[in-house]
Amino acid sequence: MRLLITGGRVIDPASGLDDTLDVLVEEGQILQVGKVRGSAFRVQGKKNKKPTNQEPPTSSVDRVVDATGKIVTPGLIDMHVHLREPGREDEETIASGTAAAARGGFTSICCMPNTEPVNDTASVTEYIREQAQKVGRVHVFPIGCISRAQQGQGLTEIGDLVAAGCVGLSDDGRPVMNAELMRRAMEYATMFDIPLLPHCEELSLSAGGVAHEGRVSTELGLKGIPSTAEAVMVGRDILLSEYTGARLHICHVSTDESIRLIREARARGVRVSGEATPHHLILTDEAVRGFTTNAKMNPPLRSAGHMTALREALIDGTIEVIATDHAPHAHAEKETEFDYAPFGIIGLETALGLILTEFFHSRLLTLPMIVERMATAPARILKLKHKGTLAVGADADITIIDPDRKWTVEEHELRSKSKNSPFIGWKLKGQAVMTIVAGQVVWETP
Repeated sequence: MRLLITGGRVIDPASGLDDTLDVLVEEGQILQVGKVRGSAFRVQGKKNKKPTNQEPPTSSVDRVVDATGKIVTPGLIDMHVHLREPGREDEETIASGTAAAARGGFTSICCMPNTEPVNDTASVTEYIREQAQKVGRVHVFPIGCISRAQQGQGLTEIGDLVAAGCVGLSDDGRPVMNAELMRRAMEYATMFDIPLLPHCEELSLSAGGVAHEGRVSTELGLKGIPSTAEAVMVGRDILLSEYTGARLHICHVSTDESIRLIREARARGVRVSGEATPHHLILTDEAVRGFTTNAKMNPPLRSAGHMTALREALIDGTIEVIATDHAPHAHAEKETEFDYAPFGIIGLETALGLILTEFFHSRLLTLPMIVERMATAPARILKLKHKGTLAVGADADITIIDPDRKWTVEEHELRSKSKNSPFIGWKLKGQAVMTIVAGQVVWETP
């Protein structure tokens, strides 16, 4: 398919582009990027290629997309998604999860390994990839387990997982408590140049906790999870990363102590990055009042001070990535007492709108900064070749965004199989209006 996107503001931090340009796509790749000057199409090809003028080849394209007034970006990448398949297809499937991703503007997602069975063998990885090829709307990159069965007792066959297609390692919601095992995992990971993506939680400090330890949890009589439960493990893993030289990516950072440790480590040259979720950037533990189970997640929503520190870290680049931690749960699971409800919320369809509403329109982040944190940086950290950029020859994964489109988060419109979101009913400004994967339109707003 030959597709021409015309007149949009093309933002590609990886290529240094931010201008009104046309993008020509052919056979799943970016063929040309050109600047509109009257009716001329000025080719922006490789750096050593002299620009030439030619007419836009509209007569030979299969479709022309008018992106005037829109933002054209590299396809968004979510590093932290739970697809639940295999095992919990009642909560989400690869089909429904990738449909939600496409609606949210994501062209690539990384699925965490806490499926049933967990992704600790090449056979599970291969199943996920094959299923994604059959029914997926977007690219799916599996994350494999660090330890067998996520039990923290012995390492998985890391080489087999990588060979099968895993792009990183994590035990996801289960922290690796054994420091020696984590060290060995890092040493093996360096052999394959893949990152570790740990869930940082010291279980002896957080055991039984269901909300952030603070004034709100005390007033509600809920057992708290102290911020140090996260920071202690962040500190340990940073030290192990520094010792082994491994690449470390801290999932869903939520505390000011963790941010301080990451900032100091990066200043020393430690290969550590971090991600923040929209819910930790926008909500505080005040959302738990009323025992709202859709505000229950792990790490928990923190106090305003932690949220402010997280925002500052996102703005200054200490936190490099925005990721959703999309965690679907069936209605019946969440419709129970707060103490017994599972942790987690969905986020693929609301993430971009929330970030545009809360950060772009309030002038906390520019559009290039948002694209960097939602596309360029994830591709760089995961070393996803030909993704996270609109450079000539790159994969034609493209997100077209209307930053001024007003919409309301309606439960019946969500493509995710589960609906556990605290943002139902929120009025947002900014949305992906078209998602293109490998040159094919997989989502466009009605």
